[in-house]
Amino acid sequence: MPGSARGRDEARSKVPFPALVAVLLAVAVAVVAVRAGLSSPSSDTATSPRGSSPSPSLNLRPLPACRYGSKTAAKVGYRAWRVTLVDTTFRLPKTYAPPGLVSTVAAGFEAGFLIRKVVVPDLSALRQAAEAAGNPIDIVASYRSYQQQKQLFDERKARLGYEQALVKTARPGHSEHQLGTTLDFKTKGARDVSIHWASTPAGRWVAENAWRFGFVQSYPRDKGDVTCYADEPWHYRYVGRGLAAQIHDSGLTTREFLWKWNQEHSS
Repeated sequence: MPGSARGRDEARSKVPFPALVAVLLAVAVAVVAVRAGLSSPSSDTATSPRGSSPSPSLNLRPLPACRYGSKTAAKVGYRAWRVTLVDTTFRLPKTYAPPGLVSTVAAGFEAGFLIRKVVVPDLSALRQAAEAAGNPIDIVASYRSYQQQKQLFDERKARLGYEQALVKTARPGHSEHQLGTTLDFKTKGARDVSIHWASTPAGRWVAENAWRFGFVQSYPRDKGDVTCYADEPWHYRYVGRGLAAQIHDSGLTTREFLWKWNQEHSS
């Protein structure tokens, strides 16, 4: 019968031996190739798409030491405000003047300060949450132009000396305030703010909760070796809720995080 075991044996016996050996060798080579392909690294070693995890093979440069330079920041487009790294080395151009500046009155604060319009909704939410928690806040500084920063630096240089002015005040072009997304807070009703604000109820509340509203503290305590500036518990930069949560969860300072992020998303 065609379907019997005997019939199959007879059919196999008709296959020439050299051809059978060739077939078996081909199968063995194919199996080895498949196994090698499964155990070898993926051929897709390109950097992952923007917004997803970067390639683990990316070779990141270490964070630069705190030095005083004058290099133009890598991302200075007005739409790159979340990730523009501004420090003692990298600066914004003199002509950098962010669009869409509005009064902080729009967020429920007093007049006299400017901020990008995009900041207003979360700034208003932060103000309301602080007030509801019994720790009302106010603003002592916001957007400063290149020329305004130059005037401030020159005033402090004349009063404190150049070396101390460098530690306490950013040189013109090197201030996050020029981005239009950075504010200095104080307790509402207080005349000013000081280094001791970190230990006040309002200062502690903002430190613990600002990131939930998109604000990150740029110069935290005992981090001057990586932030390049002295502790400023009042200085907060708006980066949006998503990025603020990432920075908060990373345990890194804003400068460390942005240095790493900009390399991972350099494409």
